[in-house]
Amino acid sequence: MSTLLEVKDITKIYPNQPKPGLDHVSFEVMQGEFLGIMGASGSGKTTLLNVLSTIDIPTSGSIRMGGKKIQELSQTQAADFRKNNLGFIFQEYFLLDSLTVQENIAFPLKMQGWKKKDRIEKVKEAAKMLQIEEYLKRKPGKLSGGQQQRVAIARAIVKNPKILLLDEPLSNLDARLRIELRDEIRRVQKQLGITTIFVTHDQEEALSISDKILLMEKGKISQYSSPKEMYMEPQNMFAAKFLGNPPMNFVPGEKVEDGICLLLGDENVTVKKGTVHEAGELKGSVCVGIRPEALELCSTEEEEAISGVITGIQTLGKDMYIHFRAGEQVLTACVGWEKTFSEGERVSFRVKRLHLFPGEGDR
Repeated sequence: MSTLLEVKDITKIYPNQPKPGLDHVSFEVMQGEFLGIMGASGSGKTTLLNVLSTIDIPTSGSIRMGGKKIQELSQTQAADFRKNNLGFIFQEYFLLDSLTVQENIAFPLKMQGWKKKDRIEKVKEAAKMLQIEEYLKRKPGKLSGGQQQRVAIARAIVKNPKILLLDEPLSNLDARLRIELRDEIRRVQKQLGITTIFVTHDQEEALSISDKILLMEKGKISQYSSPKEMYMEPQNMFAAKFLGNPPMNFVPGEKVEDGICLLLGDENVTVKKGTVHEAGELKGSVCVGIRPEALELCSTEEEEAISGVITGIQTLGKDMYIHFRAGEQVLTACVGWEKTFSEGERVSFRVKRLHLFPGEGDR
């Protein structure tokens, strides 16, 4: 698999802004890859998408696509580059109400000078792929939100772009429809082999359909890795906190000779078993991260058990979450429905997996 997009040391500085919108950002995207870009509001996601699409120009650094430095293009060249190489899908559908669905999908081909007969054939192919053939003669105003977004997707892919750019495309849809269209986008992307860059604040979307995830924080890359690696082996506290719902538990700890000591207050526990992931080479005081699903119910007599009193119970679909106080810390554990719990009840958990980060004084 060859490199299609190479981003090297990109910085974007806006006038009268105290910090750069992008701060020395570097990464590569392979041909046919699906890249998810995540981050909180103001992290630089949309700024990055804008410079990748030539809508904005970076202050410094280089962006190469197929060996061409696209940040050096003139305005006219950039417009031609977008028209011939990029497909866009936005949160808003931007369909032309005066045109039929068929005419909306065909619009990029018309701009490229395709003959009418060829345009009709390409539109039919895209409509079939998105299962909207029956709507081709309708106007967008007669369609539901999900149907309109399918039309927008068809319009974006009809010209076979080299890169498909998506900016929060599912935000306006209800939960069930988001899942349906999320899977549809991934299916179409795989079928066509289009390199895709997908900006979202929804971690479930990014984790479920991306080959790689680029996590942004304050204009910088916090972590760039596969979804599994980012979830199972976060490289820093920000990545660990950002991913996971409910979020990861954090407690102060210390690396000792026979394991990891969890400093819970009056009830410190030394964990000797379980998998340990370290974000770097750490010694002494550490911050210990424990995901809720890494806490497993066990007997109170178990030597390495974390014990505490239930302070709250939350049910989310197939999972139940128990909040319990262990010493001075309140932790959350994910449990099944097999057993009934009540507030005030004492429970114990063994730790299956730990994540270690620098202690507070070392960050």
